[in-house]
Amino acid sequence: MPSNQDPDNWTNAIAHVDADCFFASCELVRHPELIGSPICILSSQDACIVAKTYDAKAIGIKTGMPVWEAKKLMPDATYISADFRFYGLLSEKMFSILRRYSPDIEVYSIDEGFLDLNGTRALWRKNYKGIAHDIRRAVHREVGITVSVGVSVTRTLAKMASEYNKPNGVTIVPHQMIMQFLQRTALSDITGIARNRAALLQKARIHTPLHFVNSEIETIQRLLGKSGADLWHELQGRSVMGLELHAPLPKSMARTASMGEVTTDRKTIISHLTRHTTRLATELVTQHLLTRRLTVSLKLKASNSISAKIDFEYPTNNYFRLSHAVQKMMADLYQPHMQYRACGVIAENITRINQSPPDLFGHMKNDTKQAELLLTVDSVNKKYGRDTLKMAGAYSPQSSKACVRFIYPLITAS
Repeated sequence: MPSNQDPDNWTNAIAHVDADCFFASCELVRHPELIGSPICILSSQDACIVAKTYDAKAIGIKTGMPVWEAKKLMPDATYISADFRFYGLLSEKMFSILRRYSPDIEVYSIDEGFLDLNGTRALWRKNYKGIAHDIRRAVHREVGITVSVGVSVTRTLAKMASEYNKPNGVTIVPHQMIMQFLQRTALSDITGIARNRAALLQKARIHTPLHFVNSEIETIQRLLGKSGADLWHELQGRSVMGLELHAPLPKSMARTASMGEVTTDRKTIISHLTRHTTRLATELVTQHLLTRRLTVSLKLKASNSISAKIDFEYPTNNYFRLSHAVQKMMADLYQPHMQYRACGVIAENITRINQSPPDLFGHMKNDTKQAELLLTVDSVNKKYGRDTLKMAGAYSPQSSKACVRFIYPLITAS
C-alpha cells in the first residue's frame, strides 16, 4: 500500500485535489434530502447524462448516455437539470480554500486542481498527509462536498494517487514508494493513456504501469512520441510537467447543445443560437477576451453537421456584433426542408483585451459600453438565478427554475 509516512527527502511535492462526483455533489448541497439516493445530472437541454453519483455509475449509467436509456436502467433515480452557474460558484469557493494551503495552484478544471506544496510543511508544521487531510476536511466543512487528495513527487503520480482512494480519501506516494504504488494500478489509470494508446502498448507487450516504467525510453518514445517519454519520466519520479499557474489562452470557446427536439422551425433554432451567443459573449467579456472569428454550427437529424464562418475586421466581444454575424450565417445555412437537432456558436482566433492592437479609429468604444451591460446582466443572474435577465428571443429551458441565491427576511410594518 502507499506509505502513510512522510520522509524528509522529498525532492518535490505536488498535490492533486479532485472533487468527488462534483456536479451531483453540488446538487446534494442544496438538496440534502437526496443524500443516499442515486442522482443523474442532465445536459443543458435535458438530452443526456453529464454526471452521476457512484451508485448510478455502478448500475451502468455512463456520461453522454441518452436520458431515456438511463431511465430504463434506473427509473427510480433523481434526474436534475444542470445548473452550471451554481456549480461554478461552489468551484470558486473550493479553490479559494485551496489557495490557503499554497499560492501556487493550477486550476485544471472546474472540479480539480494541482498545488505546489513545497515548503508548506514548515508553514503548517505538519507532514504532507496531515496537510492533505486538512484540505479534505476544510472543503467538506465549508463547501459541503468531498474531495480526494493525492500527493507525490510529480503531477502524473499525484493525479493517479488522488484516484486511488476515492471518494473522500488521501493517498501519499513518496519517491521510495513509487514502484509499490504502480504495482497496484492499471495502465488505464495513467493520465494520458487512453484506450487507443493502451491497445498500442499492449501490442508491444506493455500491459501494466510497471511494464511501462521498466521499458526502454526509446521504445516508449517510438510508440507514443515526446508525450509518452514525458510520462515515462514522471512515473519514474522525475518531474518534467510543471504546473500552469496562469490559465493558457484558449484556442477556441464553444457554446453548443442539443435542442432537445428535432425541428425545422427557423425561429426555434434562432432562439437557441441567441442563448448560445449571449453565453459566449458574456464569457468573453468576463475573461477579458476578444475573438476574430465566429462559427455557427447546425447538426442535422442524420447527425451530420453544416457550418459557416465569419472573420471580423478587428477583434471583438460585442454581443450585438456577434449576434448580427450569427443571423447572417443562419440566412446562408438554414434550409426549411431540413431537420435540425443541435446548434452552437464557436469563437476562434482569441486574444486578450490588453494584447489587442490600438483602437485607432474608435471602433471599440461601443464594445466597452456593451461589455458593461453584459457584466451587469451576469451579476443580476448570479444573484437572483439563471435567466432572470436575458436577451430578447433567447431560448430558456422550460424545466429550469430560477435558483434564488439569497433569501431575505420579510419585514412588515405595524
